[in-house]
Amino acid sequence: MELINLSSKQNINIINTTKNIALFIVTSLLILVLVRLNYPINSLYNPKPDKIIEEKCDIFKGEWVPNPDAPYYTNTTCWDIHEQQNCMKHGRPDLEFMKWRWKPDGCDLPVFDPVWFLDSVRNKSLAFVGDSVGRNHMQSLICLLSRVESPIVSPTADEYLKRWEYVNYNFTMAYFWSPFLVRSDDHHSYEEKRPFKLYLDEFDEHWPNQIALFDYVIISAGHWFFRPTYFYLDRRLTSCLYCPESNVTHETTSYFSYRQAFRTALRAINAAGFGGVVLLRTFAPSHYEGGAWNNGGDCARARPYRRNEVVLEDTSLEMYRIQVEEMRIAQKAGKRNGGRFRLFDVTRAMLLRPDGHPSKYGHLQGTNQSFPNDCVHWCLPGPIDTWNDFLQELLKTADL
Repeated sequence: MELINLSSKQNINIINTTKNIALFIVTSLLILVLVRLNYPINSLYNPKPDKIIEEKCDIFKGEWVPNPDAPYYTNTTCWDIHEQQNCMKHGRPDLEFMKWRWKPDGCDLPVFDPVWFLDSVRNKSLAFVGDSVGRNHMQSLICLLSRVESPIVSPTADEYLKRWEYVNYNFTMAYFWSPFLVRSDDHHSYEEKRPFKLYLDEFDEHWPNQIALFDYVIISAGHWFFRPTYFYLDRRLTSCLYCPESNVTHETTSYFSYRQAFRTALRAINAAGFGGVVLLRTFAPSHYEGGAWNNGGDCARARPYRRNEVVLEDTSLEMYRIQVEEMRIAQKAGKRNGGRFRLFDVTRAMLLRPDGHPSKYGHLQGTNQSFPNDCVHWCLPGPIDTWNDFLQELLKTADL
């Protein structure tokens, strides 16, 4: 009888234990379900995967690879190609320079999509500020967009400002001619030996007072800083570059003026209360070989360099460093106004493209006139079209 009673107690204990285990399992499963719903399993082990991929991939570091699908326009389908960059019109015989695309290390750079671009800038505005290489870039963008819509050119009373309107998208694009970015005495002079007067601490009077009206600004400058120039600070002549006077301090490089000009120009943007996105497009090296631009130099190569064939150094490297350093200064100051500064880093990619310049194909052939070879600007179509692949990616992360 006692054995029977003992077995009954054991059965009761076993039943209670089983109930507790079952309750524990159900509770645990319920907790796991709630965690899974509120914290997806990917986020537990790989937080913000898109952010991590973005941080690992530098779209400006890579190689040029063949692209048989290019070009995406020609000089017959696009009306806005500057005569001096219309290499096909002027008889350039090789066309392989157009059939390359930029491939970043570790990711892919999508080819420019004009439909996506125009949708993303609907009801917005973009300004280019700079010299003729900046205009070269803008004309590439116009040509790429021409597959969807051609703009209406809006007349302006200001000779330093040109404006284009994409009516169906309410998108405005403008170009401010300012090769030195700061105040100078004559932006349009082509007298190469006559020094310019450059007021390095004064805003250019043509663009800073209008820049706050735009959502995006692409600012750039470069090769004009190698011209003969007088430098003024506080309205006093302080030094010069390639000037004839012996009683003026002679700068040996363009670095001083380049730094001061970018510092003043970026300060002008912040002073204007600009609250959009500033893209500082970095220095695009020239590729003169066998002499300077005015001494028989040329750029006759027919293919891109591989990255191990050329090094960013000397003047191109220092100009690039100056831009990066001055942008970081402007970034800190811009936070007060809500302006955002981004580096539009084309330097490494364009260093590898000695084949993409007009050379002698920026003018009619067989004339009696003598022209220097152009190894500064870029043929259209050509490698500069890749700048708009970069621009497209930068706009995706602009948060405007």
